[in-house]
Amino acid sequence: MTSAASASAVSPSVRMSVRASAVSVPVWAWALLAVAVFTLYVLAQENGAVLSAPAAELLHELTHDARHALGVPCH
Repeated sequence: MTSAASASAVSPSVRMSVRASAVSVPVWAWALLAVAVFTLYVLAQENGAVLSAPAAELLHELTHDARHALGVPCH
């Protein structure tokens, strides 16, 4: 356990360097995350909201067993 005296003994420059080392996430990583979430939605939940009815039916049939294996109800 640290005491208040030892915590205040840390120099301000050390405290600043800890705060300055924040993680910077590149824009392409956010874009990739958005594409991945949208793809997951289309594969797991698409029932005609985004795709046309024939395309949604085809996607549903192609991913039917995987959807049930993941626990996604589809009918």
